[in-house]
Formats: sequence, structure tokens, C-alpha cells
Amino acid sequence: MDNFIVGLPKAELHLHIEGTLEPELMFTLAERNKIKLPFHSISEAKQAYNFNNLQSFLDIYYQGSNVLQQEQDFYDLTWAYLQKAATQNVKHTEIFFDPQSHTERGIAFETVYQGIYRALQAGQKELGISFQLIVCFLRHLSAAEALKTLEMALPYKETIIAVGLDSSEQGNPPAKFQAIFDRARKEGFLTVAHAGEEGAPAYIWEAINLLHVSRIDHGVRSIEDQDLIKYLAEQQIPLTVCPLSNIKLKVFETIEKHNLKQLLDLGLCVTVNSDDPAYFGGYIAENYQAVQDALNLNQTEIYQLAKNSFQASFLQLETKQSLITELDHYYQINSN
Repeated sequence: MDNFIVGLPKAELHLHIEGTLEPELMFTLAERNKIKLPFHSISEAKQAYNFNNLQSFLDIYYQGSNVLQQEQDFYDLTWAYLQKAATQNVKHTEIFFDPQSHTERGIAFETVYQGIYRALQAGQKELGISFQLIVCFLRHLSAAEALKTLEMALPYKETIIAVGLDSSEQGNPPAKFQAIFDRARKEGFLTVAHAGEEGAPAYIWEAINLLHVSRIDHGVRSIEDQDLIKYLAEQQIPLTVCPLSNIKLKVFETIEKHNLKQLLDLGLCVTVNSDDPAYFGGYIAENYQAVQDALNLNQTEIYQLAKNSFQASFLQLETKQSLITELDHYYQINSN
């Protein structure tokens, strides 16, 4: 089953590129940019990747981002992720990036964007991984700060498919950013938002009704609202679920208690993703493998999760169907 999962054609729709910063690369970039780290060794950095909640993770996540200074740093970060994704047969990726984590340190938006985008272009050419870019607003900052970031993104809107909303969910409801998302949609961006990870189901409703999102990132707390579950199933609004992240951040006590299979059985368009894999102990295949093992998913259910990932993507319909055909062929040949 592990080999079946690794070889499965799949898309990744919930991936923070800054969250792919492995300790080894962190030390390399720190040395390149002459930045002093709070860790004396790679092993010490890895030991620090223990979190009690979302905020404790975010503290070290933003600290790690400090080593990203030059366009080449963002290129190297993105290229390292793509090389890993290629080994797990990721065919398409839709990557979040957090400009505010960098612009507030004096790094130009263009520096961040160009490094990531050049690597994604190289990945498409050399590794065969297609991509979309999603610029995220940090919800713990103000709506005014988000507007500045949106305006920085406008010159690149032909190559940025959507805007998103991430960072600390509690106390920062989607409604706080309604005006920004209205403006973004007028500019032609699609919209997504993190909701229902820490936050209550009401945050998911706000993301749908006020931000008019195409997808909900996480969304696992939707199970607490039966009307919401019915709506998500009827409308097939995708959930980009990140199982290992949910366990690491104590959203669920154990992977055996995760509700992914329950959501899938209820007819929701559930997808599996890695979120911040350098920090949460696994890339996309490891996330598939973890839920397969713990929740006893069969090959048909694993196939459905992969199919959902293509259907939930922002690819053109013809491209989606081509990838699903490739997936179908793989499933027919490799299923028991």
C-alpha cells in the first residue's frame, strides 16, 4: 500500500512554501546570509519542532523564515520542495506564500515572488509538475496590512491564481478581511481561506458567505455543524485537509481519531495535503500513508482522495480530466 500511495498521481493544494524549510537548508541559508540562528545544530533545530498549538508553531515558523533574504534563497527553498514532490508523483501543486513574513523584514515582494516563480517554472519544465501560486494574508495582522500586500501582488496577477488567508485563526475571523477579498475578486483572483482548524464552524460559514471561497483550507471542524456538512457535500466545496499537521497541533489527539474518513464517507470533497511538511514530519505521501494505516483506508478510498485533489484544483477542465485519466490508468493497473 505504501508503494501504491507513493506512485499514485496526485495534486497538493495546501502547502506553505515557507513551511518546507528543512533544518539542513535553514543552516545553509543562515550561513550564506550571515544570520545567527537560535540553534547550535541541525538536531537541536529538529528537537525544537515540537508544538503545543498553532501559535507555538507559528513562532518558530516565522523565526525560520528570517534566513530567507535573497531571490536565490526563495528559489532554493521552492526547488527543494519540488524535488521531494517529484519523488512522490505530485503532478500539480498549488503553493501558498506569505509575503508579509518577508516584506515586514524589508524584503521586497518582487524578491520573494521571483525566486518562487522561477523555481516553479523550472519544476514544470524539468520535473513535469504544473503549478499555481496563491498569495496569503496573515490574519493576525490588520486588514490595512493585507490591502498593502494585495496591491503589491497586482502587477503579478496574471501568474497568481488566488488569494488566501492563514496564520492565527482564533480571534481573527474571515469577516475581518471581507473588504479585501471583495477587492481581490474584482481584480480577478479566486479566493480560499483557512477555516475550521482552530476556529469554530462559524468561521467556515463566514469564509463561504463573506469571502466567497472556492475551497476551505482544513475545515475539519465542519463535522460539528450538520447543516454545514450537508451544504459542503451538496456544493462539493473542497476541504484541503492536512492530517499530520492536525495531529502535531493537537487538533486531534491521535491520527486514529482524525475525522478524514468520516468526512469522506459523508460525501465531502476531501483532499490530503502536507501543510508545512518540514515542521510536521511528513510530505504528501507520508500524510496519505498515515491516514491509510490509522483509518484502514482501502485502495478505492485512496484513489478517491487523489481524484478529489485534481477535481478541487484550479486547473482548466481539460487538464484536470487528463490527469484523472492518468490516475484511472494507474489505479486499474496497480489496484489489488
